[in-house]
Amino acid sequence: MKIDIRLDGHKHSLVELDKARPIAQILKGSGIDRSLVLSYKINHTEYVNEDYLPSGDTLVNCITSRHPEGYRIYQDTAIFIMAKALHTLLGDAHSLVAEHSIADGVFCEVFNVERFSKDDCERLRAEMQRIIISDLPIDRIEVRTSEAIDIFNSMRRRDVLKNIKSHYSETVSVYRCGKYYDFFIRPLADRTGFITDFDIVYQEPGFILRFPTGKEMKISSPFALPNKVFSLHQEHDKWLDILRVHNISDINRLNENYEISQFILVEEALHEKKIAEIAADIVKNPEIKLILIAGPSSSGKTTFAKRLSVQLQASKAKPIVIGMDDYFLNRDLTPRKEDGDYDFESIYSIDLEFLNLQLSQLLDGEQIELPHYDFTRGIRRRSNHFVKMEKDNIVIMEGIHGLNDTLTSAIPDNRKARIYISALNQLNIDNHNRIPTTDCRLLRRIIRDHQYRGYSAEETITRWKDVRDGEEKNIFPFQENADYMFNSSLTYELGVLKKHAWKMLLSVPSTSSAFTESRRLLRLLSHCKDIDDAHVPYNSIIREFTNGSVFRY
Repeated sequence: MKIDIRLDGHKHSLVELDKARPIAQILKGSGIDRSLVLSYKINHTEYVNEDYLPSGDTLVNCITSRHPEGYRIYQDTAIFIMAKALHTLLGDAHSLVAEHSIADGVFCEVFNVERFSKDDCERLRAEMQRIIISDLPIDRIEVRTSEAIDIFNSMRRRDVLKNIKSHYSETVSVYRCGKYYDFFIRPLADRTGFITDFDIVYQEPGFILRFPTGKEMKISSPFALPNKVFSLHQEHDKWLDILRVHNISDINRLNENYEISQFILVEEALHEKKIAEIAADIVKNPEIKLILIAGPSSSGKTTFAKRLSVQLQASKAKPIVIGMDDYFLNRDLTPRKEDGDYDFESIYSIDLEFLNLQLSQLLDGEQIELPHYDFTRGIRRRSNHFVKMEKDNIVIMEGIHGLNDTLTSAIPDNRKARIYISALNQLNIDNHNRIPTTDCRLLRRIIRDHQYRGYSAEETITRWKDVRDGEEKNIFPFQENADYMFNSSLTYELGVLKKHAWKMLLSVPSTSSAFTESRRLLRLLSHCKDIDDAHVPYNSIIREFTNGSVFRY
C-alpha cells in the first residue's frame, strides 16, 4: 500500500505500508506538524480527520490554514466557535448573522437583544478564548432529517429549518461541540484549539470577527475599516431588509411563488438608478474629463462601463472609450514574477509614460492615434484610429489599475472620477453559512471562460488563486481611493448561473486538484432553484457572463 503524502498540495513524501494504519500513525516521523493541519483531503475527494484508515493506495493532502481551502475551514471554524460562545452567553433567544466579509474579517450582527455593545464584544472574545483553550472536540455527525429539525427547532434556528426542510430528505450532517449544535455546508476543523488567533472589533451596528493573515497567520494590528466599502455593504443590506431577502431560501420562495420576475426587475432597476446617479453627478462637474473604472475579476466592469456610457449620453455627454490593455508594453519589456512568468497584472506591464502622454494630449484638445495591442505577437501596433476631445466628450478607461494614482499620475485629480465596482454578495445559505463574494465571481468567470475563451472549469479553478493574489496586490489596496462605488452583485444571480455552471463543474475529474473546489461549488448551487434566463434583462451585468446581452464584447 502506497501513501502519497502532500502538504497544502505540494509533494512531500511517499510511504509504503504493509498494512492499513490511521493517518496519525502514518505521519509520525514525516516532519509534518499535525497541530497545524486543519483537515486531511483524501484523493482530492473528501475531508477526513487523522483517525481515518486508508484502505489502499491513497493520496493524503495535509491542509493547513495557509492553503485557500484550509483558510476557509479556519474561518468557518472560528464562526462556529463564535456562535457557540454567543449561545453560552445569550441562550437561544438571540439571532447571530455572519453577514459579509470586510477587510480581514467578517461583519456580524446579533439580533433579538436590546443592544450589542463594546462590553458584549469583550465578553464574547473572552468566551471564545475559553473555548479555544479548552481544545474541545468538534464532531461531525449524521442524523435523520427529522432529528435535525427537532434540534434546530429547540434552538429557534428558523433560518436552518427553512433550508434543511427543503433540501434534505433523509439525513443531514450537523456539527456538535458539547451540547451545542450547528449546521455548516463546508468542513470544520476537528477541535476548537486549531483557531490560533482571532479578534473581535466593535463596529456599529455589530462587530467584526477578524482572521489572521500572512505566512505567520497573525492578526495585523490595528484594524483599518474600509469605510467606503463598508458603507456600500450597509446600503445594500438596508435594501435587502426592505425586500425581506437575505438567504437563498428567500430567493427560492420568490421563485416558487412566481414572484421572481418582479423582484429581478426591481433589483435591475436599482442598478440602473445607481448608474444614472453616478453619470449625472459626474456630468455636473465640467472639470472631470477622465473616468477610471476598476474592480476585481468578473465584477462586470465591461458591462458597467457600457451602461455608464449610455447614461452619460442621456446626460448629453459624449464618451470616448479607451482600452487600458492597448497600452501594454511589448512582451520583451514586460516585467516577470519570481518564478519567471510574465507579470501581466503588474502596473509596470503598462507603458505608463506613453499612456500619460496620450491622456494629457487628449485632455488638452490635441488629436491622438489610439494604439492597438496585438496579444498574439505581444507588440503594440498602430490602429489608424484617431480621436480628439470636443466640448462634451469624456474619456472612459476600464482596467484593474484604475484606482492606482500611478497609472494616471500626469492627470490632475480634479479632472478624474474614479469608480470602484465589485460584486459584494450578501446572500447567505443561512445565518451562519455566508456565501463568500469570491464564489459569485468565480462562478461568473467559470461560465465566461468556457463560453468565450474555451477554458474548462478545471482550468479556471486552478488559475483562480493567482487571480486572487493579483487582486490582493493590485486592486484591493486602492479601493478606498474611489470617488464612487458600485455593487454589481445581483441577489438572484446564483439561480441563473447554476444552469450554466452545473455541467462544467461536474466535468472536473476526481483526479484533479480542482475536484474538491468544484464539488464545494456544486453543493452551494444545489441549494438554489433554477431561474430562467428569460427573466434577466438584456442589458443586465449577468448577461456579460451568460449570453444574450445587447452589448458587444
